Amino acid sequence: MINNYETVIIFSPVLGEDDLNKAVKKYKKLLQDHDATIVEERNWGLKQLAYPIMAKSNGIYYIIEFTVDTQAIAKLEVEYKRDENILRFLTTALDKYGIEYNDKRRAGLVGKERKNRAASSTQTTEA
Repeated sequence: MINNYETVIIFSPVLGEDDLNKAVKKYKKLLQDHDATIVEERNWGLKQLAYPIMAKSNGIYYIIEFTVDTQAIAKLEVEYKRDENILRFLTTALDKYGIEYNDKRRAGLVGKERKNRAASSTQTTEA
């Protein structure tokens, strides 16, 4: 059964840009080998952690939204656990509300884009 998923990966902050891209490419290839469709990927960058993990107080957050057969998730998570550059990960199945929210966010209807769009439309109507 094919479902929509979103996985958040927190990579070690000591990874360079090339190493991060190589790791992400590895997991994307693993997903594509299981006939996954990658809907979106976002690099949130370096963020402060709420508590230290493996003696690190920062981590590089990366999010991948995809559709895949449910059997591939177990294999993906085993690979996450084997990678010593991953501090934490969380893969969640998206329900219809999560999918709808992500679609709206990509269209710029929620979040900062919405505020920017509203602010620019009020400036054009005043002029």
